[in-house]
Amino acid sequence: MEDRNIKSDLEGLEERVEELEGLADALANAPDEELVEVLNRTVSLLGEVNADIEAGIRSADEGTRGIGGSLDGASFGDFDVALSELEEREQNPGG
Repeated sequence: MEDRNIKSDLEGLEERVEELEGLADALANAPDEELVEVLNRTVSLLGEVNADIEAGIRSADEGTRGIGGSLDGASFGDFDVALSELEEREQNPGG
């Protein structure tokens, strides 16, 4: 399900990039009276792209926090004991 959302997001981004490229071409040839329209659409598209990027960052952050929370509650009992013993041996190589 998440893969489908990512694919959909990427397709939407590709469409916006293509439109931005078209707008860049239009700026070179647009008469003065159309420049404001082209620039307004460009700013709008860039705002949409930025909002999508920020949403992706928030989502990734929430996922990371969820994983961190899960790990905080996990018990690594035997692993922790073995790690402590290894650290102690490294600090006291002769004993």
